[in-house]
Amino acid sequence: MKKRYAKKLMSATLASVMVMSMLSGCGSADSKSTEATEQTAEASTDEDIEIWSTNNGYLPVEAGSELYNFYKDIIGVGIVQPYVEWNGGETYLEQLNLRIAAGDMPDMFTPWNGVETELIANGALLDLTDLLPEKAPHLWESIPEDVWDAVKANDPTGQNRIYVIPQVMSYGRNGAMIRKDWLDNLGLDMPTTQEEFVEVLRAFKNDDPNGNGVADEIPTGGRAEARWMGQLFGQYGIAMWEGYPQWDIYDGELTYSAVTRNMRDCLEWMSGLYAEGLLDPETFLNDKAAWDGKINSGVVGIWEHLPQECYNYAENIYNGTGVKPEIAVLPAISAPGYEGYYTMHQMNGGGFVVANTDDEAKIDRIMKVLDAYGNQDLWMKFYNGVEGMHSEVVNGESVRLPDDPSTQQNLVLVPFNQIATIDFQVNVLSSQLTDDRAWAVSQAIENVQENQKYVKSFAGDGMPESITSDYPDIANRTLYIEYATKIITGEYSIDKFDEFVEKWYATGGTEVTEKARKWYAKKAQ
Repeated sequence: MKKRYAKKLMSATLASVMVMSMLSGCGSADSKSTEATEQTAEASTDEDIEIWSTNNGYLPVEAGSELYNFYKDIIGVGIVQPYVEWNGGETYLEQLNLRIAAGDMPDMFTPWNGVETELIANGALLDLTDLLPEKAPHLWESIPEDVWDAVKANDPTGQNRIYVIPQVMSYGRNGAMIRKDWLDNLGLDMPTTQEEFVEVLRAFKNDDPNGNGVADEIPTGGRAEARWMGQLFGQYGIAMWEGYPQWDIYDGELTYSAVTRNMRDCLEWMSGLYAEGLLDPETFLNDKAAWDGKINSGVVGIWEHLPQECYNYAENIYNGTGVKPEIAVLPAISAPGYEGYYTMHQMNGGGFVVANTDDEAKIDRIMKVLDAYGNQDLWMKFYNGVEGMHSEVVNGESVRLPDDPSTQQNLVLVPFNQIATIDFQVNVLSSQLTDDRAWAVSQAIENVQENQKYVKSFAGDGMPESITSDYPDIANRTLYIEYATKIITGEYSIDKFDEFVEKWYATGGTEVTEKARKWYAKKAQ
């Protein structure tokens, strides 16, 4: 089946694969990915399952390795995973497309950027509809029925079948954080209005809140492509997920948030912050490593990320500066005339898909993996990973060690991040309250719960990426990124926003909006 699919796909993807092959030959990271893939394939056996997922620099999982044996002991199935650099999904997708074109897909993998749509249409992915309730009941029951219904509604074949295991967050994961100790150092209260927020930014910039005598503080900022700036976009009621504008109800109709009056007013306001030096001047140059590096070096006052993981920032700041920071959730602030919030994304894309196969024994092994993935009795084991690598025993209890990509193999099964509840997250964090880490982890426990006061879902949650598959520039936010970046930095005046909206609708936005509203009408039935 996979080889037949590859022949169908080859003519359509040959040119892009040739380009990606040249790109992968030019960078050390891509070369590392290709080399690791080949090595892992050689080391694994027909009894193993090869799974690809997010990897932000961690070691691969090879047959016979510690993490491989860990999974095999728990599940009864060996799992291998080569090192494939994630790089925001870009490098991952390049390498995945090479494997697809070669007719040799991983057995199970995280889909990205809508790649699953064509795979499903061509019969390259396994239909899981009947298999899940029978052979993976723990996973089947861990995901709400209405979510499974939404997955079926997104089936590109129109047959209402399940091909994708969704990532489901039943709570608000993302939010904004603020250096509460900086506020205290300057005698400032937590800001609750936009006016107070801007005054805090000015104080962070000018009044040396970290007390080192150097004007090195960055009040706030984000990453390239205007990503991870929900602390700003959220103030204008903009549905925004990690820098990707979402679809919500504006003026009574489902509308792409990037083309709304909300966005226009927000960009105009942000351009003023940038001109005053209240945004990191390198915001649109920062990749993840650069932005995280600034936060971890103790010079950033406000940023968006995951409150449940703020202990990582706290510990990194302490290790780098000797200061134990107090990190708090920034309350959602409303700009005048708007209702501010942090976007809650319940259906956060696809977690896994499975390559189609007629091998019943392999299907059974994959189902065992998926059933274990959904078994909440195993989640703490998966979280703690290999003793001595990912965790250690303290007072008879397993305690997770700080993340260290240079020494730790990549945890392949992370249901606690993909289909978990807030109660489980709190339990996970509570298990890390050792004497030396309690000061940092307790902040994460408080913050993840506090953040729920300020999150809001949006109408377009669960919309399939196929809505924009015929319009890659819209899917990639090409026009939006250009205009948003240039307006914020002052290269364009705010009057250019109207030009952006006209171009967006003229270059596919009208058609995409029609598709999106039809999808929403079907979802609402």
